Amino acid sequence: ICTPSPYLQQKLAEKLTILNDRGVGMLTRIYNIKKACGDPKAKPSYLIDKNLESAVKFIVRKFPAVETRNNNQQLAALQKEKSEILKNLALYYFTFVDVMEFKVKFTVNFDLTKNYLDLVVTYTTLMMLLSRIEERKAIIGLYNYAHEMTHGSSDREYPRLGQMIVDYENPLKRMMEEFVPHGKSLSDALISLQMVYPRRNLSADQWRNAQLLSLISAPSTMLNPAQSDTVSSAHHLLSVGFILCHGALNSDPAALSLWKLALQSSSCLCLFRDEVFHIHKAAEDLFVNLRGYNKRVNDIRECKESALSHAGSMHRERRKFLRSALKELATVLADQPGLLGPKALFVFMALSFARDEIIWLLRHADNIQKKSTDDFIDKHIAELIFYMEELRAHVRKYGPVMQRYYVQYLSGFDAVVLNELVQNLSVCPEDESIIMSSFVNTMTSLSVKQVEDGEVFDFRGMRLDWFRLQAYTSVSKASLGIADHRELGKMMNTIIFHTKMVDSLVEMLVETSDLSIFCFYSRAFEKMFQQCLELPSQSRYSISFPLLCTHFMSCTHELCPEEVSRTAHCLSLCNMFLDEMAKQARNLITDICTEQCTLSDQLLPKHCAKTISQAVNKKSKKQTGKKGEPEREKPGVESMRKNRLLVTNLDKLHTALSELCFSINYVPNMVVWEHTFTPREYLTSHLEIRFTKSIVGMTMYNQTTQEIAKPSELLTSVRAYMTVLQSVENYVQIDITRVFNNVLLQQTQHLDSHGEPTITSLYTNWYLETLLRQVSNGHIAYFPAMKAFVNLPTENELTFNAEEYSDISEMRSLSELLGPYGMKFLSESLMWHISSQVAELKKLVVENVEVLTQMRTSFDKPEQMVALFKKLTSVDSVLKRMTIIGVILSFRSLAQEALRDVLSCHIPFLVSSVEDFKDHIPRETDMKVSLSLPLFWLLSSAAGLPCEIDPALVVALSSQKSGEASPEEEYKIACLLMVFVAVSMPTLASNVMSQYSPAIEGHCNNIHCLAKAINQIAAALFTIHKGSIEDRLKEFLALASSSLLKIGQETDKTTTRNRESVYLLLDMIVQESPFLTMDLLESCFPYVLLRNAYHAVYKQSVSSSLPL
Repeated sequence: ICTPSPYLQQKLAEKLTILNDRGVGMLTRIYNIKKACGDPKAKPSYLIDKNLESAVKFIVRKFPAVETRNNNQQLAALQKEKSEILKNLALYYFTFVDVMEFKVKFTVNFDLTKNYLDLVVTYTTLMMLLSRIEERKAIIGLYNYAHEMTHGSSDREYPRLGQMIVDYENPLKRMMEEFVPHGKSLSDALISLQMVYPRRNLSADQWRNAQLLSLISAPSTMLNPAQSDTVSSAHHLLSVGFILCHGALNSDPAALSLWKLALQSSSCLCLFRDEVFHIHKAAEDLFVNLRGYNKRVNDIRECKESALSHAGSMHRERRKFLRSALKELATVLADQPGLLGPKALFVFMALSFARDEIIWLLRHADNIQKKSTDDFIDKHIAELIFYMEELRAHVRKYGPVMQRYYVQYLSGFDAVVLNELVQNLSVCPEDESIIMSSFVNTMTSLSVKQVEDGEVFDFRGMRLDWFRLQAYTSVSKASLGIADHRELGKMMNTIIFHTKMVDSLVEMLVETSDLSIFCFYSRAFEKMFQQCLELPSQSRYSISFPLLCTHFMSCTHELCPEEVSRTAHCLSLCNMFLDEMAKQARNLITDICTEQCTLSDQLLPKHCAKTISQAVNKKSKKQTGKKGEPEREKPGVESMRKNRLLVTNLDKLHTALSELCFSINYVPNMVVWEHTFTPREYLTSHLEIRFTKSIVGMTMYNQTTQEIAKPSELLTSVRAYMTVLQSVENYVQIDITRVFNNVLLQQTQHLDSHGEPTITSLYTNWYLETLLRQVSNGHIAYFPAMKAFVNLPTENELTFNAEEYSDISEMRSLSELLGPYGMKFLSESLMWHISSQVAELKKLVVENVEVLTQMRTSFDKPEQMVALFKKLTSVDSVLKRMTIIGVILSFRSLAQEALRDVLSCHIPFLVSSVEDFKDHIPRETDMKVSLSLPLFWLLSSAAGLPCEIDPALVVALSSQKSGEASPEEEYKIACLLMVFVAVSMPTLASNVMSQYSPAIEGHCNNIHCLAKAINQIAAALFTIHKGSIEDRLKEFLALASSSLLKIGQETDKTTTRNRESVYLLLDMIVQESPFLTMDLLESCFPYVLLRNAYHAVYKQSVSSSLPL
């Protein structure tokens, strides 16, 4: 930009910039070395190796001297490890060397207040942190001895490095001596803060009275650009800086006043990250040994007492003020983002103030010297952090708005004013004139179109030129002294801020509001988060903590790249916060669901009996007691409020949920160390898990007592639960439908995605192992008239009422819960049981195969049939197993009918299409293709439609292993099975329980289920074996008719006790069968016998009631 000059050769601006950045990098490296040496797991193994212990002690004792000749025994162990020591300790050793080089470079530069003071702070912090590494001598000494043993000489940097380590055993004392020549420069720089720091260190009441950070206190000036001197804190600068140039404290009252003000504000300072420095103790220890500093020691003690007594409450009030101020600021800017232009400085000041107060609290809460803990526990800290995040979000979101404003400001105002100031300079050397002109030209060339086109701005060169210009004009022999032209300096500082508003908004946010220090205060961080969740009014701000984790990326430095790989801790913190928030919301939702399920339970029909009874008694004027029973509260009473102040538990839960969901819904996602976190997904995941567990839990299945909730009651609870979950969409933008689909679809399977049992498996197991097993034991009967299973009076009463689990409403509820997939699984399980019964029946047939073969061809020879029948074995077992099959098929027909009803309500058009498809296929074509089980049979069965040939039964029976039997033999066994059942039917007449009841349209021993069993088994078996179903059923009907006609000739009343009831089975079989007709029955069995049988059983039912 300008020609070489004596000032340019110094390159002070460049050196200060580079040294400040390098100093932070060195601090990072030294910090990591200190932490590694303090952690037994990360500590270099050579420092804890027992074999090297004596050598390490010797090296530390002699440090920095090097003696290798006369101590071979103590150092012998190093010989074996020398190469490994050189390799592994090189990083540590050369980091110490870099610190030494940094110290050498530091002693050259003493100008430019801000950067100079920053460099002083960095330098003092670095040397103090270095002195805290207890193993520094051991590390440096070990490396040097290994180097000498390997190369025959010490490392060339070792003498200077060793001397520096020794000199800085007490770093503050050493630096006090070191800064004596530069005391004037340092004290002048520090005293220059007297116009800024006191205003920054005001109390909350003074801030409040001054309407600090308020945009609405003076509406007329709302659009005026904000002006201020600084946004940074200076506690550390003043506290440590005046110790280094302590002479000014005795000679300059202004210096003493500033120093005391800083000491009263804090009891401990931040060195670097979580490394703190107790300033009062250190200062007292230094000054107590200095002559003439007794008054300063007394000042230190007074300031310490003041800091311990009053600083906590002062900072607490500041945080309280900042919460309201930042809330107002965020609210106004959210409504009027255009104000971010003129009031950008307010935003960054607010962020800086809040950040300093939060860091102060974090630092002191972890290092309290006095047990006045109330001032160091802030349960509302999350709110302050939240408003900071809101302001940061506004700046990021409306960055283009701010760019437009400041581009116009720079080109339309700053350039004009700067040009006038330059023109009015009495003296302006050529180099400085060229730089100033370049500033004006750069700003004049700016336009709004550049912002609209998305052009990337970069004013770093301009800012560095201003830095150089300050360096040129700050030296004593400069022809243009910046101190003589304060308006120019002030204008340029304003311009530099404006340029940062155009090209460095993100960097400004990091500079003024970075809270990455929380990464190093994990315990306090987690404690604050837990306090936030425990306080309902603060839970809406809990998202602040995960958002803080996004700051952690700014705490690394390029000089310490290995820190980037240590991201697991930051990620685990963010994950833990989001997980805990989701768990808290899930628990609240669960509590609300429990309340709603209780309210829904009150509406169940079973609870209305008492109300109806009371109404009936009241109508008939019956007295229930002396005073009468207290009237039961009706459902809905809980919604009647006597006054608005009455708050129920449900109200509290909804309020807490809305607050927490606001936090979860605040941001769609956040990025931490290149990992994207989505808060809503955490909630969705937890809701899925909890919903799954709740559904299974609400079945209340007890394996010991075999108790389970009625399907209708479970359905009511599930619907109440789903209603609450749907309402969650009002609070947070999540897809509850996806939750329902994932959970409810899994519940239609045997096991869920976690391998846990589902309601499908629980209900399937209960109906098979409990209800149907009791039917087999004779405790329950199927009543066709009621389409339900009903308990029979027995000695041992059952613990459940079968009708309450198997009537139409319950089966429909079961179909709603399990869906088509679950009902298909239920059907497959039922068919598996039928398959096992058929397998046993085939074994019985094989045992009687010869007799059955003869009976098959001798049904028209009565005497021979009687003789052959006596040779049959296991007749009762055959009938019992067929009855069990009939019961199972009857239960399945109930389930299929319920499924059809449910699907007709949910998908009527699809079900009607399936029905049309099924009904309009010609029966002849149907029978031809039925052998291959076409898809429409499976489709019809899945929709709950009845099929002439049950595809599920065919699949189950065809999967049976036939062993060594040929297909012909299997077909023969199937035919003989039908023969066996037909010739065995007369034995049913002797059973006292075989009496037909017109009221239930069946028999108490369930033999009416034989009709369904015979038809379905015949259809399935002869479909599998490719036989004629109709022919085989005709053969069965002929055999059965012949056998039953014989009992009409019997004279034994015991044998013919329920003859008429058994006759009716033939009618039921024909009525049930799609393959048999009444004409065919008439040809085998006279209809007059059936008519008389019906007349007899109906007459008998009038004279005797059914034992129920």
